[in-house]
Amino acid sequence: MTRERHSAPLPFAPDHPAFAGHFPGLPIIPGVQLLDRAQRLIEAQYGVLLSGIQSAKFLSPAAPGDALELEYQIGEKGVMFEIRCGERKVASGQFNIQV
Repeated sequence: MTRERHSAPLPFAPDHPAFAGHFPGLPIIPGVQLLDRAQRLIEAQYGVLLSGIQSAKFLSPAAPGDALELEYQIGEKGVMFEIRCGERKVASGQFNIQV
């Protein structure tokens, strides 16, 4: 498997339905939305099937309009990922690869 790093924009529309209830008055992108979008993007871009999450850390909130970027590296033990907004880390972790 490759060890090179890949990156791609991870856009969320400012009117995404999740913002309405998470949280009123201070909207942020729910962690589950970040993970779902990252998983789908990796699967589509690289052609692998991911089977779960080995680990995930949410380091700072992402708000409507934040320009998010997904960076990931596919290795023997899974897919390491990091979601950033500029230099600020939003989330990081590792997905499992389906075998």
